[in-house]
Amino acid sequence: MKMFAVFFLLIATLLQAQNPRVTSGSLERLPLFKSNYVDARNIDIWFPEGYSSKEKYAVLYMHDGQMLFDAETTWNKQAWEVDEVAGSLQSTHKTNKFIVVGIWNNSQKRHPEYFPQKPYQTLTEEQKAFVTSELQKKGRVTDSFQPISDDYLKFIVTELKPYIDSHYPVKTDQANTFIAGSSMGGLISLYAICEYPKVFGGAACLSTHWPGIFTVENNPIPGAFVDYLKKNLPNPTNHKIYFDHGDQTLDALYKPFQEQVDLVMKEKGFTAKNWLSKFYAGKDHSEKSWHERLDIPLTFLFSK
Repeated sequence: MKMFAVFFLLIATLLQAQNPRVTSGSLERLPLFKSNYVDARNIDIWFPEGYSSKEKYAVLYMHDGQMLFDAETTWNKQAWEVDEVAGSLQSTHKTNKFIVVGIWNNSQKRHPEYFPQKPYQTLTEEQKAFVTSELQKKGRVTDSFQPISDDYLKFIVTELKPYIDSHYPVKTDQANTFIAGSSMGGLISLYAICEYPKVFGGAACLSTHWPGIFTVENNPIPGAFVDYLKKNLPNPTNHKIYFDHGDQTLDALYKPFQEQVDLVMKEKGFTAKNWLSKFYAGKDHSEKSWHERLDIPLTFLFSK
């Protein structure tokens, strides 16, 4: 019993030590939020200055929650600094009021949780073996690769969102529920709005990792994603989608694939009113770069 007590004390101490500090608004943690679909994980909820239970707020769900608020607590000492950007936009009345629900990733399971599952299932066995081999080379998986993003989205939609809706003064409808992320988080955000168009009214996909793996040669994944989007993009009349990419480091891979996706967006009736696709010359694949331009997707999604 003493060993278990020490173990749980250690876990509690670690969780407390990892609490990020914010420079605008306030932060509340739901430690090790349990799920029937995925492993338990921390949920960090950010509230803007002047937050009041007497008002109703829109909600932005964001992936990679441990990278969102405080560079001092992240592995690479970089962060989106979401509190700074979102706080400034709301305090200057450039956007409607919203809170941010930061969903921590799960380390080694991040890639399978964020990889769109249905497009992957259309690959041949030979193509799947290629994907597994490439991910093993990069240490992203040890066994045969199998996406579990459908369960990850079930967790968000059927467990986390109902909890947020019932415990906080938020607007629960599609028009006020958004999802965002970068890299693989961009992929899962797009997949979320396609799979649950009645739940999410908008998605922000920064530096979307169209290759899925880390090579473009003989890679079947981008084509599978494009084919999926042709059949599953949500109705443009009541959905907003934001894309962007740079041209440095990993972002250097994205341009031709983003152009293919942009053509599909146009074919499906998306226009400047409900869709943005931005290119940022000289910008790399990092939280620093995403922080620098975060105001653009946030204004796009939450504009008055």
